Amino acid sequence: MNHDPRIEGITEADIANYLAANPAFFERHAELLLHVQLSHPLGHRTVSLQERQAEMLRERIKGLERKIIDMIRAGTENLGHFEKLQRWTLALMREHDPAALPELLLRELQERFLIPQTALRLFQAAPAFAEAPWAAPVSEDLQRFAGSLSEPYCGMNNGFEAAQWVAAEAGPVASLALIPLRRPGQQQAFGLLLLGSPDATRYQADMGVEFLVSVGEVSSAALARLLPADEPAA
Repeated sequence: MNHDPRIEGITEADIANYLAANPAFFERHAELLLHVQLSHPLGHRTVSLQERQAEMLRERIKGLERKIIDMIRAGTENLGHFEKLQRWTLALMREHDPAALPELLLRELQERFLIPQTALRLFQAAPAFAEAPWAAPVSEDLQRFAGSLSEPYCGMNNGFEAAQWVAAEAGPVASLALIPLRRPGQQQAFGLLLLGSPDATRYQADMGVEFLVSVGEVSSAALARLLPADEPAA
């Protein structure tokens, strides 16, 4: 068989690049489209190029529809979280008794956001609250760990000391979020908030922490009322 020297050495990539660079090719040679037959992706029959293109377009439309539905669902969920966060914040603001804040904060988190396990420790509570369970002593290692967190930690419970704060009747903590509590502009944490779950997939290392950051900011502002008063300037 004789080979046309004009096409020797031409690869499929060369042809694809030529067609991509010359979109008017099939306009000049429209009759070629009538002879192009492709295998159908869901069977063994062949279909025309136009039919295959229409099928691909339908699949793209379906994919876009799924993305739109996911975006709407995510927007609805975010709006729900915002409304719950607002109601939780208002409940804390309306509490006049500082000593009641920790229990209120944890209870509201559990009920409004369906969090199975919550716990809290303040490292620097005012002397008047020294006997409160949320002011119980914690190790220096844990305090340093809380201070080292630039954002909430999410992941599996790898034997964290904080997981022991959860009441036994709440069950074992499989995954958790650890949220440092800070005064504005300070690096050192004055406390640590724990959100836990017996579900190992509830809190994962790759999850977004925007909501948890907001929880930490509101909690820090509310619980700062339980800290010793700042020393007056000399």
